[in-house]
Amino acid sequence: MHFYVLTLFPEMITQGLATSIIGRAMAKEIISLEAVNIRDYTANKHKKVDDYTYGGGAGMLMQAQPVYDAWNAVAAKIEEKGRRGRDTRVIYVTPQGRTFRQSMAKEFAAEEDLIFLCGHYEGVDERVLEEIVTDYVSIGDYVLTGGELPAMVMIDAIARMVPGVLSNSDSAETESFSNYLLEYPQYSRPESWMGKKVPEVLLSGDHRKVDEWRLEQSLKKTKELRPDLYEKWERENQEYFIRKAKREARKRKKAACREK
Repeated sequence: MHFYVLTLFPEMITQGLATSIIGRAMAKEIISLEAVNIRDYTANKHKKVDDYTYGGGAGMLMQAQPVYDAWNAVAAKIEEKGRRGRDTRVIYVTPQGRTFRQSMAKEFAAEEDLIFLCGHYEGVDERVLEEIVTDYVSIGDYVLTGGELPAMVMIDAIARMVPGVLSNSDSAETESFSNYLLEYPQYSRPESWMGKKVPEVLLSGDHRKVDEWRLEQSLKKTKELRPDLYEKWERENQEYFIRKAKREARKRKKAACREK
C-alpha cells in the first residue's frame, strides 16, 4: 500500500512514522510513504502558499494553485506506475469531516494508494477541495494547528490493517473496536506481581474457557467504559445472550440436582 501526504512540513510526517511497526513495514516494502512538500509547487518566487481570505476575517488561507499542482504531480506519479492516479482517494484532514473509526481504517486499507491533504492556517481554498478531495475526515471534535498529526494517526491505524504489517495475523482482528468491543485484559510473566495474580483460567490450558473468559471481560469493559459500543454489539449478537441464558439455566438445574 502506498501513502502520499501533501504537507507544508514533510519532515514531521517522515520522522513521525519512521519507527516501530510502521517503520519496519516500510523497510520491508509492505507499505510506502511519501511526504510531498506543497511549497515545491507554488508559482510564487518566495515559496508563499497562503494569502488573505476574500471577505475579510482573521488568519491566512492556503491557496488553491500549489495544493492542486502538488496533487496533480502525485496523481501523475501513480499513473506512471500503471495505477489510476486521478481516481485515488484524497483524504482532507479537517474537524468538519466524518469522525475516523476502526471500520473506516479497514475500508481505507483496501485501497492501493491513498493521498492525505494536510491543511494549515485557516484552512484551504474551497475551490481546490471541491476539485480533488473525496473524503473529509476528522479524528475528533477539537482543532489542531495543522493536519499532520491527524494524518499520522490515520496512517498508523490504516497501515495496521494491511496484510503483513503486523507480525501476528490475528492481532488486527482481536484488538479494540474490531467488533465494537474493547479488548480484554491481558497478562504476562510473572504469575504474581505486587500480590496480584494472573486469572486462573488463563493458566488452565483450556482454550474454550479462555475464549469465553476473554469475551466476558470484553463485554464487561465495553459496557462500563463505552456503553454506546456495547449497545451496538448487543443489538447484533442477540443469539449470544440466548445461548448464555441457556447455559446458566443448565448450570442452575445441575446445581439443584446435586443439592437433592
